[in-house]
Amino acid sequence: MITTYNGYEIKPGANLWYADLRNADLRNADLRNANLEGANLEGANLYGADLSYADLSYADLSYADLSYADLKDAVLWGANLKDANLEGAYLKGANLKDANLEGAYLKDAVLWGAYLKDANLKDANLEGAYLKGADLRDTNVTNTILEKKDADKDLRIRVKELEEENKKLKATLKGLINS
Repeated sequence: MITTYNGYEIKPGANLWYADLRNADLRNADLRNANLEGANLEGANLYGADLSYADLSYADLSYADLSYADLKDAVLWGANLKDANLEGAYLKGANLKDANLEGAYLKDAVLWGAYLKDANLKDANLEGAYLKGADLRDTNVTNTILEKKDADKDLRIRVKELEEENKKLKATLKGLINS
């Protein structure tokens, strides 16, 4: 199914490189394999959209509604997802390296095997999120909500370990800079 929005074709494999789609209503849109690199999707409604295998590198998805969206194996490298709603989103294998998820709502999201290295999850809510195999190395988890009834105890322990490792690294760097 092909639709248009502000002159842009919304279809699988679409080239929407740096497209201005602010506040677009793209509920249930089929954007599989689409190139949305650098696109401005601030405040867009992508509820239930299929964004599997899409390239959303450096896209602005702040305040967007991505609840129940399919983002399987999507590339969100450096994407801005500040305060985005990703409740129930399917992010299995997604690449979220350097992504900003500050304040994002990821309740019951599936992040199985997702790559979140160097991501910012400050103040994010991951209550009930499935994080098996997720790479959280060097991820900012300050004030991140993980400890609800469905959260994996081992993950909570690993997050604490990562926080301690980050503190030690910062202290080491500070010492090197001051010497």
